[in-house]
Amino acid sequence: MITVLLVDDHPVVRRGLRAMVDDFPDITAVGEAADGAEALRRLAELERRPDVVLMDLQMGPGMHGVEATRRITALPDPPAVLILTTYSTDADILAAVEAGATGYLLKDAPPQEVAAAVHAAARGETVLAPPVAARLLGRVRSGRPSLSPRETEILRLLAEGLANRQISRRLFISEATVKTHLVHIYDKLGVDSRTGAIAAGLGSGLIRPA
Repeated sequence: MITVLLVDDHPVVRRGLRAMVDDFPDITAVGEAADGAEALRRLAELERRPDVVLMDLQMGPGMHGVEATRRITALPDPPAVLILTTYSTDADILAAVEAGATGYLLKDAPPQEVAAAVHAAARGETVLAPPVAARLLGRVRSGRPSLSPRETEILRLLAEGLANRQISRRLFISEATVKTHLVHIYDKLGVDSRTGAIAAGLGSGLIRPA
């Protein structure tokens, strides 16, 4: 029997996921969490870690899925993390994969696809929904600029309208470090201003519209 932990900030979605999982004959849910921090607590409380964590990406004010994935995959003998989300931008996909996610599915996937992905993740295999795989392949073929996770995060905060000082406080880094990252971002995107960087990031799918 494959065991899973369900992580999503919407109670209705969690109930739906549990109902779906309960219909699978060889998969069972051993717990639920409303955000990344609660997921980490649940993992610490469980006598036996689940085989797979079904993880949402954006979870309100709580710890988001990418950070939770990064922390979970850093644990000794970690479970596989399978992202299940509505977001399919390049920035979301790359951040999740770089954080250590084993797979990336969209919430409109049929139940049989989710079941197959859970089985594959439990075996340690990489699972990508067809639209996600297509985006990654298209990105490689197009040669679009690739920002680091930190640079992507700073670009997203730029798009939210934050000034350098606000970004430094949000990320607990110095303003000088923010400026250094901005230089690299501008260079990679071929722009020379904050507005240009935001426009290029939105146009290339590196960040999504607010």
